[in-house]
Amino acid sequence: MTTEEIKRYFEAAPPPKEVDWKPWAKITDSQAFLKSCYATIKNYKGSLDMCPAWWHLKDFYMLMRANAQQISSENQSEQP
Repeated sequence: MTTEEIKRYFEAAPPPKEVDWKPWAKITDSQAFLKSCYATIKNYKGSLDMCPAWWHLKDFYMLMRANAQQISSENQSEQP
């Protein structure tokens, strides 16, 4: 997975504006969070795997994918 793949995913399926991400982290503007991650990754001089913004972006992506799949499963099970 690349930054561009994640960016395309969020363009097609934007996250909610506010996200309770972790017990100690609440995102109040997901678009600003994503822009910050993209900019930091773009300007990072080291290995992508060592970039904290990359870690955050991947974790956020996995959370949003899991939530979308869970909602989809719940909707399918509610249909007669």
